[in-house]
Amino acid sequence: MNERAVIQLSGVEKWFQSGVERLQVLAGVELTVESGTSTAITGESGCGKTTLLNIIGGLEFPSAGSAVSAGYRLDALAEDELTEYRQHVVGLVFQFHFLLKDFTALENVLLPAYMAGVGREAAEVRAGELLREVGLGERLQHFPHQLSGGERQRVAVARALINDPSIMLADEPTGNLDEDNSELVADTLFALVRSRNTTLVMVTHNRELAARGDRLLRLEHGVLNRI
Repeated sequence: MNERAVIQLSGVEKWFQSGVERLQVLAGVELTVESGTSTAITGESGCGKTTLLNIIGGLEFPSAGSAVSAGYRLDALAEDELTEYRQHVVGLVFQFHFLLKDFTALENVLLPAYMAGVGREAAEVRAGELLREVGLGERLQHFPHQLSGGERQRVAVARALINDPSIMLADEPTGNLDEDNSELVADTLFALVRSRNTTLVMVTHNRELAARGDRLLRLEHGVLNRI
């Protein structure tokens, strides 16, 4: 294994069984991601990009092959190890913000830290710092319906970073935003991961966003190819 690699997938396959039919989504993915780098993955809708990201995030298991991330063997994790990995190693940003509507921006951001065992006061301080860092210092007590789409997505970015993950996974992070907000969220995301030397793996249809990564890959017919 590459000594600088934080993520290494070898021969990863994923299929879904429905009766006698088997839908093959990933067909032997090979991927090495070095620590502190940013990788963008593109591909047609339905090609398996989100499935691949979910495997790296510990949200789905591969059907075959080896998947190692930050020293965790993702295809063979016990439940307690999986919880630890999700809480402390990876931060996830999705196309939709998934903020809790009855929680303020501050509460949405602090919640993952609090659930991971951080005291409420310390989690609140950390959440406030992150929200100020993404330009939302005046929105701490606002509820999601009081925020713009771009602001909600920046709250989601802050939430993903609350536990200081070494890996950030982003699934179409600007997919629901207009051009101006897309650029602002992208600037925020890249600035934060670079300042922390966080490894970023992102899937997107946005060519301009993809081009900002250190490396651009395309998922096609279940395998990854460099563009």
